[in-house]
Amino acid sequence: VMSILLHGDAAFAGQGVVYETFHLSDLPSYTTNGTIHVVVNNQIGFTTDPRMARSSPYPTDVARVVNAPIFHVNADDPEAVMYVCSVAAEWRNTFNKDVVVDLVCYRRRGHNEMDEPMFTQPLMYKQIHKQVPVLKKYADKLIADGTVTLQEFEEEIAKYDRICEEAYTRSKDNKILHIKHWLDSPWPGFFNVNGEPKSMSCPPTGISEELLTHIGNVASSVPVEDFKIHSGLSRILKARAEMTKNRLVDWALAEYMAFGSVLKEGIHVRLSGQDVERGTF
Repeated sequence: VMSILLHGDAAFAGQGVVYETFHLSDLPSYTTNGTIHVVVNNQIGFTTDPRMARSSPYPTDVARVVNAPIFHVNADDPEAVMYVCSVAAEWRNTFNKDVVVDLVCYRRRGHNEMDEPMFTQPLMYKQIHKQVPVLKKYADKLIADGTVTLQEFEEEIAKYDRICEEAYTRSKDNKILHIKHWLDSPWPGFFNVNGEPKSMSCPPTGISEELLTHIGNVASSVPVEDFKIHSGLSRILKARAEMTKNRLVDWALAEYMAFGSVLKEGIHVRLSGQDVERGTF
C-alpha cells in the first residue's frame, strides 16, 4: 500500500494536523513507511496573498521538520510533473520516508461560485485570464511536434466528454441510494437492501463470572518467576487480586476484564497513546 495525500496550499501551511502527522510519521508504531504529499499550490485559500498566509516562502516548508525532500514543479509542464512524481514514488519506495510534490500553479476561477477573485487580486487575475490553459498549451506542443494529430486530440476530448455526459445521464435514473455501497467495509447484515439500518439491538455480550475471575487473577499476577517487581506495583497487583476475590471492580480492573475477554476470543488488542507503555493508568 502506498499512501498519497492531496493538499491545498493553505491547508498544508496552516492546518496543525499536517505538522502533527509529519511528527508522527516516523514513530515506531505509527509509520506508514512514507507518504507522498501532493500540494496543489494555487492560492486556494480565497486567493490570499502568500505573504499574508504564512511566514515562509513556500507552503511546503512545514515538511522540512522531518527533512522530507520537496519538489517544486511548474504545473503548466505536464511532463515535468510526471517526472517529479515518478522520482517521488521511487524515493518513497527506496527510503520509506515522506516526500512532497509542490505543484506550482494558478486558479482560473474563484474560491466558490460566489467568489470573484478580481475584487481582491485584480492585477494577478488580469494575468491569469491571458494565460493559455495547460491542456491547450500541451496539446499545441504535441501537435506541433507531430506526436499526435489534431484529430486524435479532438477524439480524446470527445471521448472524455462522453464519459462525463453518460455518467450524468445515468445518475438521473438512480432512485435509491445504497448507503452500504459507499461504506469502506459494508457490515454484513447491518443494512437492508434499501440501505436502511436494520434493528439496532445488540446481541448479549456478557461473560461468565468464572471467566471474569480468571481474567482478574491473571491481571493481578506476574507471568515471570523470580522477577523483582517494584513494591508500589506489587501493592497494586495485590489490591487487584483482593478485589477479584471480593467480587469488586474499579475502572482499571473493568478495563482489564474487557480487554481480557476480547483477547480470550482470539481478537488482537492494541493499545496506543499517552502513558500506555508506562502503565500510569
